[in-house]
Amino acid sequence: MTDQPVLEINSLRKLYRAGGMFSGKQIAAVDNVSLTLDPKPQVFSIVGESGSGKTTLARMILRLVEPTSGEIRLGGRPLTGKHRDRIDDFEFRRLVQPIFQNPFEAFSAYLPLDSYLINTARNLKVAEKTTDGADVVEDALRSVGLSFDRVRGKYIRQFSGGELQRISIARALIPNPRLIVADEPVSMVDASLRMNIVNLFKTIKEEKGVSFVYITHDLSTAYYLSDSVVIMNKGRIVDAGAPQDILANPREAYTRELMGAIPRLGERWAEIEQIKADARDRDAGGRDAEPLRARA
Repeated sequence: MTDQPVLEINSLRKLYRAGGMFSGKQIAAVDNVSLTLDPKPQVFSIVGESGSGKTTLARMILRLVEPTSGEIRLGGRPLTGKHRDRIDDFEFRRLVQPIFQNPFEAFSAYLPLDSYLINTARNLKVAEKTTDGADVVEDALRSVGLSFDRVRGKYIRQFSGGELQRISIARALIPNPRLIVADEPVSMVDASLRMNIVNLFKTIKEEKGVSFVYITHDLSTAYYLSDSVVIMNKGRIVDAGAPQDILANPREAYTRELMGAIPRLGERWAEIEQIKADARDRDAGGRDAEPLRARA
């Protein structure tokens, strides 16, 4: 499995009918999208405005929405369709984990977080006993800078959004997944804490060998975090490549508009470059020719 692409999407489409079951017309939320993530751990960002199709694409990767046509493969094996070697739901949950926009909707409001996380470990058969589950959860929480005592007996209402999102990341790490799909994971986090979450993704990628599909409208965090970026507009990939290549020489007018439309960008490329340089100090190509297939 390790020699195969982590994720491969071929000619993926998702159509919805607008205006009535029989009289309405079909709208393509995702239209003929193809992309490949090579086996090396990486952060692959999908960037676009609301309605661009990026969240529908994420939901298809997570098996929450069935594609109209096309295929998705994980490690060379099909996630979609009725293939005999299709990855089953249990194996899928161990290989692919989500991080959603609102961490308060990721957990039960009626169950203490330690119990919820231990149940997750046991349901995924990462641990057989409660004591084993506590050890697994402790290890996952340490990866995000927290301890088991911090969540013991506590409910989601006792945490801030930023801290709860870190716990959500720890939950995703429990089965040691190969791929994490993070859909707008910092959009509900206080601005002063967003870079803490983004830097966690970088650390997890490097230390645990996990790849990320990072869904966002925020080109600045995608530029800082990503190994590769695709830009989506009206259900299609309109730009793809290394982030520095896209920002230095955007292929499409839409990409240029997106760069100018996001408040954190504007004239601040030099500042973002300095953030990246500072991060490299603390821690110590080229664009695809085919516009409708992104590879990283």
